[in-house]
Amino acid sequence: MSGFASADSATKHSQGNALTAEELAATTAQATPQVAEYATLLGDDALILSQRLGWWISRAPEMEEDIALGNIALDLLGHARFFFTYSGTATGRSEDDIAYFRNEEEFRSCRLVEQDNGDFAQTIARQLLFSHYQYGLYSALLNSTDATLTAIAAKAIREVEYHVDHANQWVLRLGLGTEESQRRMREGLNYMWPYLAELFEDLPIHEQLAQSGEAVLPSTLRADFDASIARVLDAAGLSIPDVKQARSGQRTGAFSEQRGFILAEMQSLARQHPGATW
Repeated sequence: MSGFASADSATKHSQGNALTAEELAATTAQATPQVAEYATLLGDDALILSQRLGWWISRAPEMEEDIALGNIALDLLGHARFFFTYSGTATGRSEDDIAYFRNEEEFRSCRLVEQDNGDFAQTIARQLLFSHYQYGLYSALLNSTDATLTAIAAKAIREVEYHVDHANQWVLRLGLGTEESQRRMREGLNYMWPYLAELFEDLPIHEQLAQSGEAVLPSTLRADFDASIARVLDAAGLSIPDVKQARSGQRTGAFSEQRGFILAEMQSLARQHPGATW
C-alpha cells in the first residue's frame, strides 16, 4: 500500500466488510486466557482512540472532516468490539462488561492514544503515528495461527488503509501549506513523538504468543513503520522530531495522566444505569 492515493469519500472505506461482532460472538471460537489478554490490549487501544476522536464531531474544521473523523472513530469502535467479544469467550464477560466495568488500572491502552487532541494538527500527528503502526500490526496478524485474530485483522485492515491515507493527506496539506500550518504540524509531531516507543515494546504477553505464532512481536514492526513515516514526512517537508521518549509504563497506566479522565466520561452512563437497554 502506497499510502498516498487520495480517497474520494469518507464513506467508501467501510463498504463490503461482511464480518460483524454479533457474527463473531455466534461462532464457537474460544480464546485462550493468553490470547484473551492480547485481544483486550488491542481492543483498549482502539476503544480509547475512538473515544478521543469522537470529541471532534461538530468541532472539526470543516464538515467533511466531521464525517471523516466520525467514521474513523466508528471503525475503531468496531475493532474494539471484535477484540472484546473474542476476549470475552475466555472470561464469560461481554464486550460492554470489558469496556465499561473495568477500572483505570485494568486497561492496557498505550499512552499515545490517550494523549490530548490539542489542535487539529496535533490530532493528525497522533493519527499518522497510530494508523501506520496499526496497519503494520494488522498486516502481520493476517498470518496469525489464531484463525479469529486473522479474521479480525482481515476486516479491520481494509478500514485502516483509509485511516493511513487520511492521515497522510492531511500531513501533506498542513506541511506544504502555510508557515502557520507547517508550524502546527511540526509542533503536533513533537508533542506525540515521545509516546511512540511504547508501541514497539515487547511485553511478556507478546513474547509468549509470538512463540506459537498467534501474536506478533511489536519490535518487528518498527523498521517498516520508520520507513513509511519517513517517506510521508519527507514528502510534506517535515523531519523526524528530535525529542526524548517518554518514560514507559508498559501499558499499565502507571504514568498515564489522561486515562482516568477519558474513562470517567466514557463509563459514567453505563455505571449509573447498569444493565439498561434502549
